[in-house]
Amino acid sequence: MTDVILFHHALGVTDGVSAFADRIRDGGHQVTVGDLFDGKTFDDIEEGVAYEEELGWEEMIARSEAAIAPLPPEVVIGGFSLGAVYAQRLVQTRGGALGALLYHGGDNPPSAFETPWPEKAGLQVHVSEGDPWFNRDGGEQLASEAGGELFLYPGSGHLFTDSSWKEYDEASTDLVIERTLAFLERIG
Repeated sequence: MTDVILFHHALGVTDGVSAFADRIRDGGHQVTVGDLFDGKTFDDIEEGVAYEEELGWEEMIARSEAAIAPLPPEVVIGGFSLGAVYAQRLVQTRGGALGALLYHGGDNPPSAFETPWPEKAGLQVHVSEGDPWFNRDGGEQLASEAGGELFLYPGSGHLFTDSSWKEYDEASTDLVIERTLAFLERIG
């Protein structure tokens, strides 16, 4: 069993985020969903991004650190889209992380957080081929520098693993879950 924390995307902790976490739990892992928006959800990505910006970078960092504080250092830190930014930051700045699972994000090079990728931390990045929110060059750089894996899925949906969102792709999500569980077994 591996401890995992997942940070939500700009829509907040949707039913789809919760369902995804449940599928990882069903694989035998302990999963915490870190709610950076204190229960607030949105029907539009841009509205959620505006809310994140309203809260500000320092507040979002404080919220992500508070969410992970009760967990042991040896944890896998994951995030969806905007949550991937805070997940990556924590992997690079909080000692002991086993790895990162970045869904619909993960396009910041390690230098963005002013510290190298931890030598023993694994990495998986999961995005659609045509995701308009994803910088593929940045994702390839991160995967290369971290010695991680970048998985590309068919289509251009951004939040395709969220079963409560219009871009949901069941087949791709099944493959994401399969690869996620294999990753957790390998590094946990």
